[in-house]
Amino acid sequence: MLKNYFKLAWRNLIKDRRFAFLNLIGLSTGLACALMIYIWVQDELHIDKFHKNDATLFQVLENRVQASGIWTAKSSPVPMAEALVKDMPEVEYAAYVSPVREATLSVKNEKNIKTNGKYADKDFFKMFSYGLISGNADQVLKDPASIVLSDVLAKNLFGSSDNVIGKMVDFQHEEQYVVSGVFTSPGPASSEQFDFVLPVRSLEMVKRNADEWGNTGFNTFLVLKPGTNIDKFNAKIANYIKLKTNNEITYRTPFIQRYSENYLYGRYENGIQVGGRIDYVRLFSLVAIFILVIACINFMNLSTAKASGRAKEVGIKKAMGAGRGALILQYLGESMVMAFGSLLLAVLMVVLFLPVFNNITGKQLSLLHPGVSLILTTLGITLFTGLIAGSYPAFHLSGFKPVTVLKGKIRGSAGELFVRKGLVVFQFSLSIILIVAVLVIYRQISYIQTKNLGYEKAHIITFFREGKLNDDVVHDRFLSQVKEIPGVTNASDMGHGFTGHASGTSDVIWPGKDQKDKTEFEVVPVNYDLLKTLDIKIKEGREFSRDFGADSSMLIFNEAAIKFMGMKDPIGKEVELWGEKMRIGGVAKDFHFESLHETVKPLFFMLNPQGTRRFMVKVETGSEKAVVAKLQEIYAQINPGFSFDYQFLDERYQTLYKAESQVSQLSRYFAGLAILISCLGLFGLAAFTAQRRNKEISIRKVLGATVGTIVMMLSKDFLRLILIAMVIAFPVAWWATTQWLKGFAYSIHLNAGVFLVAGVVVILLTFLTISFQSVKAALANPVKSLKSE
Repeated sequence: MLKNYFKLAWRNLIKDRRFAFLNLIGLSTGLACALMIYIWVQDELHIDKFHKNDATLFQVLENRVQASGIWTAKSSPVPMAEALVKDMPEVEYAAYVSPVREATLSVKNEKNIKTNGKYADKDFFKMFSYGLISGNADQVLKDPASIVLSDVLAKNLFGSSDNVIGKMVDFQHEEQYVVSGVFTSPGPASSEQFDFVLPVRSLEMVKRNADEWGNTGFNTFLVLKPGTNIDKFNAKIANYIKLKTNNEITYRTPFIQRYSENYLYGRYENGIQVGGRIDYVRLFSLVAIFILVIACINFMNLSTAKASGRAKEVGIKKAMGAGRGALILQYLGESMVMAFGSLLLAVLMVVLFLPVFNNITGKQLSLLHPGVSLILTTLGITLFTGLIAGSYPAFHLSGFKPVTVLKGKIRGSAGELFVRKGLVVFQFSLSIILIVAVLVIYRQISYIQTKNLGYEKAHIITFFREGKLNDDVVHDRFLSQVKEIPGVTNASDMGHGFTGHASGTSDVIWPGKDQKDKTEFEVVPVNYDLLKTLDIKIKEGREFSRDFGADSSMLIFNEAAIKFMGMKDPIGKEVELWGEKMRIGGVAKDFHFESLHETVKPLFFMLNPQGTRRFMVKVETGSEKAVVAKLQEIYAQINPGFSFDYQFLDERYQTLYKAESQVSQLSRYFAGLAILISCLGLFGLAAFTAQRRNKEISIRKVLGATVGTIVMMLSKDFLRLILIAMVIAFPVAWWATTQWLKGFAYSIHLNAGVFLVAGVVVILLTFLTISFQSVKAALANPVKSLKSE
């Protein structure tokens, strides 16, 4: 019996190839989109979950009270880790760890390899599951002169990751470390990629601040004992910094967050966790559901529309004794054949397009080794899709009365027509919402890319200061040579990257300051000519100049800082910084050194050529290639052993919006596919309508109706449905996009133009889709149609 069901299903699909093809393409495209998004979502949800201590591995964060609200920081004071192990019985391990840093490693001044690494406490490898291939987790970071290499870096340096324990590695051509262990290079499941680990206690900065609770630079991680109540532990450490500093520091409240949650839930507003990348996971999960629903609606609409053509088949089968249940199983079987056929095509689509998808998302997703959960989920989605897509046609067809259909009196019911039209409205409502979202995201990203940030980011080459360039004499000679390169208009260096928060201080004191206020000012150490190089405008006063001998005691604040301090006529006024008297020599116009998600924060520049770490070279338009070549030549001469790795400042700026750019690009593709699927369904319905009204069209043509009249007659009903979909979709799209734009401190104004463009696009696509069938029907020879009467 089951074999007969599938045989009949196959024959019916072959019999009406056109509608079967439209259904197959629509369903397979929807399944392919859902499958790709599912793989991506699963990958996102499993980032950093591979650590064996995942359930008890936490990071210490701090809520810091500022005048503008609460700022959540990830940095901690140096003594935090050891103190928590000592004072809190709930803590099993703790480690003070630096963010990922770039450095050059070599062996006997050969094989110079620039890569990323970390500084970490001795218990790092007992806390995190970066598996040690060789070496003891208790010992590898105990010796300040030791270094732990990844297996990849060990092979690059020594030709093999075996038998490297005890060998020497040159670090930045300045220090030597003994290899104490080798670990497995972090895979794609890790949010951080690094190739070496050094003992954090070997750093002079850490040694100087071993008992200092006021300075924060790195991160503190904890492994808690199983069964620890997190809420109670957070309450216990809330006043920890206050107690450790005898009430000197009262504005900082530490708390812990599960380490693996930081990747998806890393955004805080006013001290409250409000989301992060999880927002995009939810967004694309919703998009996958939307597209799958649109594909299912297509199937239901096309199958139901063709029902009248199979009415006599149902009547004959019922007259021969077939029960309704058997008919339902038959038509559901047809749906399942289509669904699983679509699955095979969808898998092929995913295999073909996954490399493009990976290129956009920066992932390494693959279907070569599918897990059990992926297989079961995919089969479940396909089964569910087949059942949902085929349920209405199956129950609808099986409900025909044999006497009625065999007499030829079957007519499409008003309820059937209403359902079909309702489904068209629903699927186009979803498509319109996606189109509006794409337009808004595109406009916001364009706004971000073109907005005047208050400084020059185009044609600025930036690279790190390292090696011999840390010597002041060599550094000055290098800058002089750079300024003489044809095409270079200016050059300087600074201790900031202008792509986010770098360092701050609350130790700025001015007349009338509320002593309880601990708002942090961004600190930007600069060299001469930096403001001129980046074209940062001075509103009042002047910039740093060699013509004045006392500029080391001068500060330049931005407008936001002056406004925050409540100063009028600030030039020449004194402030205190870290216990020293300083004077305000200039006020810079506000500029954005963080992403446009943030408002402009108080900031000051200080002249400190020794504290800079990044060069900024401004070049003339069109001279970039020649300047880079000359820079490489000079750099190799002055700083041998170090590779010249540069970026353009506008490229660094784009990294602030990597997630938004990915969303923008992917949403365009998925919105396009949603429209394609919807139009495929509309094309099929238009074809069916034209086929059903074939004789009516022929009679109208005989009576003198023009092609244009017939086209409008067949098109107006569909266009009316699209207008209804717009009325439903536009308010929903406005609300959704408004909520997304609230995540930016600076955003576009959402006006009617976006909705007008979306409406025109949908109407044009709809008209083009249905006009093909309408024109074809209008041009058909009426004699052929009426001849059968």
